[in-house]
Amino acid sequence: MGVTMSLPTHLKILLLAFSTVFFGSCSSRAIHEAEAVVAQADSLWQAGLMYGTDAGDSLSLAQAYKTLGDIPLPYREGLGLGSPYSHACYHYGKLLRAKDHPAEAMQAFINATHSRTRDYHILGRVYSNMGDLCHLAGDFQLSYDMFEKSANCFLADNDSLSYYFLLNEMAFELAASKSLDSCLCITQKIQSNYSFDNELMAFCYLSEAEAYLRCGQYDSAIYYAYKSKSLYPIRSAADIQLAQAYSLLNIKDSAVCYANAVLNHTDNIFLRNNALYILTNDDMSKDKEAIRETAADRSDVQKLLSDNQGKLSQAVQLLEQDLAKTPDLRWLYAVIATIIVIGSCLLLYIHR
Repeated sequence: MGVTMSLPTHLKILLLAFSTVFFGSCSSRAIHEAEAVVAQADSLWQAGLMYGTDAGDSLSLAQAYKTLGDIPLPYREGLGLGSPYSHACYHYGKLLRAKDHPAEAMQAFINATHSRTRDYHILGRVYSNMGDLCHLAGDFQLSYDMFEKSANCFLADNDSLSYYFLLNEMAFELAASKSLDSCLCITQKIQSNYSFDNELMAFCYLSEAEAYLRCGQYDSAIYYAYKSKSLYPIRSAADIQLAQAYSLLNIKDSAVCYANAVLNHTDNIFLRNNALYILTNDDMSKDKEAIRETAADRSDVQKLLSDNQGKLSQAVQLLEQDLAKTPDLRWLYAVIATIIVIGSCLLLYIHR
């Protein structure tokens, strides 16, 4: 968990008092309620559930996020709330992603990165989500950068499994950018150090298949996609790789078979769009009317994709703007002012 400086009770009370008087922050009761919501969200997360969908009230999580975020940084740290705030940002960002609000989710994740928490596990999760949003927006370089930050956080947290999973995410971004050799360099490093985890190996083979597919080496793409499926059978990402590779090799029956498998096993609109494209162009068993229906289905999916891409582009713009910002030193000035005020109060107390 996060490491924060522990202060004596009377100083914490002073900090809260100054925060309330000078910055209009929330009451002690509101802060305790926010901490309780974050603790419950953490418990659900550990159980594989999401606060706001599986249990809990999304409005309560939004209020907890706002309550902790309204406390200025130095006071939040002094009160030991840096880690709870970063967790609130993470849980709220995940909820916003689930509700298809990627720009708002990105802002929550950005706020977590500015929380100054040393909870590297939660930061690793935050940067991973930011990388996912960049990937979906098609910005593979920025996605790679976020996954690299995530990997470094997990390394600092001594979480080797998560570290290697994030290395593979970096490899996949290189594959998407047609950097075959760089992708293989990372996946081979993972395979040399963590080959006993089948799921991780399945993801590595998936990255290698993507790299070969993007570089036009379709036989190799098929080989590694099958290797991925042998370790993790129901994997729609491998199915779409097989469908695309077979389609590009003009083996239409196999392409149609795997495209149908994608439609049967996933609701992911990106994968479904690619599968419907193959079925529209390669399925020779359908009559003209059935082909028109498939084309109409793809048109509907493309409309959803277009709307989604607009939202994702806004999310990436928020991240780019944040990365381009000069450091905000207002928190430092607030710390200095707080030290002066508290020091003056203590001197007055001692004098009396």
